[in-house]
Amino acid sequence: MAERPARPVLHAGYFDAGLTEVDPELAAALGGELRRLQDQIELIASENLVSRASLEAMGSVIVNKTVEGYPGRRYYGGAEFADAVERLAIERAKSLFGAAHVNVQPHSGSQANLAVFAAFLEPGDRIVSMDLSMGGHLSHGSPVNISGRWMQAHHYGVDPDTGRIDLDAVADLVRRVRPKLVICGGSAYPRAIDFAAFRDVADQVGAVLLADIAHFAGLVVAGLHPDPLPHAHVTTTTTYKNLRGVRGGVILTGDPELGRRIDSAVFPGVQGSVILNAVAAKAVCFGEAARPEFAAWAASVLANARAMARVLAERGFDVVSGGTDTPIVLVDLRSVGISGRDAQTLLEGAGFTVNKNTVPGDTRPPWVASGIRLGSSAGTTRGFGEDEFVWIADRIADVLEAQTERVVDETRQAVSELCARFPIYPGRRF
Repeated sequence: MAERPARPVLHAGYFDAGLTEVDPELAAALGGELRRLQDQIELIASENLVSRASLEAMGSVIVNKTVEGYPGRRYYGGAEFADAVERLAIERAKSLFGAAHVNVQPHSGSQANLAVFAAFLEPGDRIVSMDLSMGGHLSHGSPVNISGRWMQAHHYGVDPDTGRIDLDAVADLVRRVRPKLVICGGSAYPRAIDFAAFRDVADQVGAVLLADIAHFAGLVVAGLHPDPLPHAHVTTTTTYKNLRGVRGGVILTGDPELGRRIDSAVFPGVQGSVILNAVAAKAVCFGEAARPEFAAWAASVLANARAMARVLAERGFDVVSGGTDTPIVLVDLRSVGISGRDAQTLLEGAGFTVNKNTVPGDTRPPWVASGIRLGSSAGTTRGFGEDEFVWIADRIADVLEAQTERVVDETRQAVSELCARFPIYPGRRF
C-alpha cells in the first residue's frame, strides 16, 4: 500500500500571529511610515489619510476571494458576498455622483483611463488632451505612457500670461486634428474646468469627451466644482486624493449604453480579477462621502488651498494662474533661483512633504522641474484649518527664501509641535 504523503504543516501562528511577530523587518518599515505620517505635514496633492474603517476593509477576509466578471455574472463560484460588496460600492457611487452607470473595478486611475481608451478607440486613433508639462496626466497620451505609444496624442496647454486653459485654442486644435477622444482634467491644473464648453468643442467633431476629475472629485460631490456628469460622455476618478479613500479607480457615465462598452473594456479588456478588498474600501469611501460632514470637509479643503496660495503670493512667490479652484497650489520657483527637486529636498528636511513639478514653460526636465505642487486635502483631513495653512505657507516661504540649515531645523521643530496638536491614528503601531 502506497504511503500517504505527510499532512502539510503551516508555520506556527499562520492564522493568529501578528505581523510584528511573523515579519518584524516589514513591521519596522510600516511603523516608520506611520511615524513619518504622524510627524510630518503631508502636502502632496495626490495623497490623503484614510479612515480606520477603510483600513479595516482593506485588511478584511474578502482579500482571500477571487472573482472575475460582474455581480451576478461571475466566472467563479462562492461569490455571494463578493457580489454584495461590489453592488454596495456601485450603488453608493451612482447615488453620490448622480451617475447612471458605474464601474468600480479599475485598479487605478490610469487603468480607468486605459479602459476608456479600449472602449472607444483603436490603436493609432487621435486624441486631444492637456500636455503633461502644463498640468495634464501621464495616462492622457504622454509619449512615455502606453496611451501615447498606442494613440496619436495632440496636446493643448495654458495661456502663458494667465496660466489658464484657452478654450478657443483648444477648439482650434480639435477642429484641426479631428480626434476621436477629447480629455479634460489633469494632475497639476489648479483651476475649475468648464465641462460644458469642452463638450461643445468635442461635439463639433463628433468626439467622445472624457473628464478626469481625480484631483477634485470630492469638490464635485460637495458642489464646489462644476459637475462633469451632465456634459462628459465618460468621467474617471481615483478614490484617494480628494475623495479620501484607498487607492483605486472608478469610471462613471450618465449613459447606460456606454456603460456596457465600458464594462467590457475593463473586463476582460484591460484587467482580470477584481481586487475585492479595494472595492470594499471604495464602498466605505463612497459611504463616508455621502455624510453631511464630508461637504464641510471639502469646503475646508478649498478654503485651505486658497489660503495657502494667497499667502505664498503675498510673500512674492509666483503662484501659477494666481490662485486655485481646487486642492492644488502650483508654485513656479524660477524667480526664487531654486529647482523643484532642490525645494522638495529642502522642505522635506523641514517637515513638509511636497513634490517637484513642472510648470508652464518649464525648461528643466521633469525629474528636476522648476516648481512644486502643494495640496490641502491630507492636511485638512488631519484637522488643519485656515490658520494652520497660513502658518504652513509662511514657513514654506521662510525655508525657500533662507535656504539655510538653521531655518530648516527651526522649522522642523515647529512642524513637530504642530503635528503633536493634531494626532492621527492614535494607538496604532502601523
